[in-house]
Amino acid sequence: MAGYIIGSIAGGLLFGLMDGLINANPLAVRLYAVFKPIARTSVNVPAGVAIDLAYGFILAGLFLMVYPSLPGQAGWVKGLTYGLLVWFFRVVMGVISQWMMYTVPVDALLYSVAAGLVEMLVLGLLFGLVVRPI
Repeated sequence: MAGYIIGSIAGGLLFGLMDGLINANPLAVRLYAVFKPIARTSVNVPAGVAIDLAYGFILAGLFLMVYPSLPGQAGWVKGLTYGLLVWFFRVVMGVISQWMMYTVPVDALLYSVAAGLVEMLVLGLLFGLVVRPI
């Protein structure tokens, strides 16, 4: 249980930190300029932290639920596999939807896919190393 709580909090905080780095760096600002007309001009930091912490608990809980069915014996292997699954269902499907519905430059879409892959693999690895079923 302690691993779940520690992993969830660490995952949520890491999620928020990586989102900030991924979305606020100069390359992302340039690539995501297409969204500027509809983007918010400020961020509600307390709400963002709360949402990212909730995501950490949800993702860690889902990891525990699917843990037995993930391939491999080592937790880190299961974590990386989980990260790939989450990346596909969260990032890849979202990017494909954006590509189909909006005029977004391919560079921005590819950046989202690549940055999302790194983010989800880091989170999956964290969960694989810290969160274990009882």
